[in-house]
Amino acid sequence: MTDLEDRSRPAATVVIVRDRADGPPDILMMERASTMAFAAGALVFPGGAVDAGDHDLAARIDHGLDQDEAAARIAAIRETIEEAGLGIGLHGAMDAATVLRLRDGLQDGVPLRTLLDRHGLGVAFDALTPFARWHPAPFDLATRVFDTRFYIARAPDGQMATVDTTENVRLFWSSAADTLAQCDAGAAMVIYPTKRNLERLALCANHAALVAHARAYPVEKVQPWQEERGGERHLCIPDHLGYPITSEPMGRVRRA
Repeated sequence: MTDLEDRSRPAATVVIVRDRADGPPDILMMERASTMAFAAGALVFPGGAVDAGDHDLAARIDHGLDQDEAAARIAAIRETIEEAGLGIGLHGAMDAATVLRLRDGLQDGVPLRTLLDRHGLGVAFDALTPFARWHPAPFDLATRVFDTRFYIARAPDGQMATVDTTENVRLFWSSAADTLAQCDAGAAMVIYPTKRNLERLALCANHAALVAHARAYPVEKVQPWQEERGGERHLCIPDHLGYPITSEPMGRVRRA
């Protein structure tokens, strides 16, 4: 095991997409609380670390996936309920009231496995499309390094996203291009992986196009590296994974 692998923690995050008839799709963004140790004040997609309960639930289900992959999808589902109050990736009788009960239960420490059994719900693994996987090396003396799997999911009908007011202090729906424009104007901030993913998301006109785009490229670990380009130090990523921009001068890179 390398030093990076030893210091990193598996995580999962979801790009939640809401199609629009009059323009590019909206994507749910959340602003991290300024008190958080990781990505404080940055705009992020819903998500968080994979925990033992996610692995426990994955082991109970016949899903045909690698166990780590299944646990990551469960973590993405759980974190989205906790952080945004949206019940993605679930099958069964779902409505806003049920999602609220799931969220309250998770906040009270009840395992997702117990809550799903209680409400007669199951996990719809295929509702989450693998999009990317990022495993950056730590900057300087950083101790928080995440091996994060990114997924795409359609926003559920009849549910309203609400911020949790603890880890995240604001949420909003915006096209990927508009979110990037906010950051360019200094009204918001994103870290390097989020920026590169937003640029890639901005290529697609709707959820179906995003799913097709995601399936057209391999999901390999993106591990950025530094190199000199044009006499300036850049942070770079591979050029075969669907990203339209694959480097940025280190002086402009936002760190977690």
